[in-house]
Amino acid sequence: MTRLKQQNEAMGGYHAENFRRRTRYTFIFLILIIAFFVICILNINTGNVHIPVSRMLDILIHKAGNHDEVNIVWKIRLPRILMSAMLGGALALAGFLLQTFFENPIAGPFVLGISSGAKMVVAIVMIFFLQQFGKISSWAMILAAFFGSLIATGFILIVSRTVKSMAALLVAGIMIGYICSAVTDFVVTFAQDSDIVNLHGWSQGSFSGMNWKNVYVAAAIVGITFLLTFMMSKPIGAFQLGEAYAQSMGVDVKKFRVLLILLSSLLSATVTAFAGPISFVGIAVPFLMKRALGTAKPLVIIPATFMGGAVFCMICDLIARMAFAPTELKISTVTSIFGAPIVIFMLVKRNKDRI
Repeated sequence: MTRLKQQNEAMGGYHAENFRRRTRYTFIFLILIIAFFVICILNINTGNVHIPVSRMLDILIHKAGNHDEVNIVWKIRLPRILMSAMLGGALALAGFLLQTFFENPIAGPFVLGISSGAKMVVAIVMIFFLQQFGKISSWAMILAAFFGSLIATGFILIVSRTVKSMAALLVAGIMIGYICSAVTDFVVTFAQDSDIVNLHGWSQGSFSGMNWKNVYVAAAIVGITFLLTFMMSKPIGAFQLGEAYAQSMGVDVKKFRVLLILLSSLLSATVTAFAGPISFVGIAVPFLMKRALGTAKPLVIIPATFMGGAVFCMICDLIARMAFAPTELKISTVTSIFGAPIVIFMLVKRNKDRI
């Protein structure tokens, strides 16, 4: 009788804990969804031309109303909002994949120099295409950024095999970023003035100038990559518990690690190709989502990280547009202001936990 009572109490405790966990997940996801729609409205509503919410709905649903306002919403603001959401989510997800690969919470596309590698190759390709053909396609930019991401990641992999310290890996990533930036500056020195203007605007990091063609290309790449990542939730969860455990669960670790690198590089490349290098999102957002949800389960963290990155970048983009309007800040300036303190807090807390 006593054993049965203990079993019932244990089951009751398990169900109560499970209920609390699910309630917490639901609450966080609801906050993210509400924040997403609120920021969408604010981004459409605010700007040099103020559009009231009442007219905004007609414009969005029926494309009815003032011709100039319809063009502002559909040709300028809406593509920018969607791109900031998709690319922000992609960057946060890339950070999560890199952290899983290196088993290191400080790993991120910007800090490890991966974004700088992508920027370097894109700069070279952009200057060549502009000089030869006068234009460059979105696909060429993405392929160039992907190749640059792989180059930088390759150097990081070589370093990570000999250096296990988190601080040393961070320093190595920063050095790779400086080297790539130096090569970029060297290439720019020999570029034509018109090409430098185009490159300078892109390299500052911004979601401005987006169009529906950009949205379609980014949606295709980011959407497919997100689905592939989500489908890998189970092997990622096994890998988080160690390579030996992952192998015991039937995961081909070598192929799995290659796939992680390819997916994270593709996500980073897409962001860099369209918006330039953006800092700290890939580190700060996964950390915030894990803290908010109280779990590292990939099945929950992957969609939460993507949504969190989308909301984070949409908020930062709104601040970049409106803080000193009509002057627009670099998106990395704003993401650094909010992201860097989070990373510092993460490092301090991690150090205290070890003591």
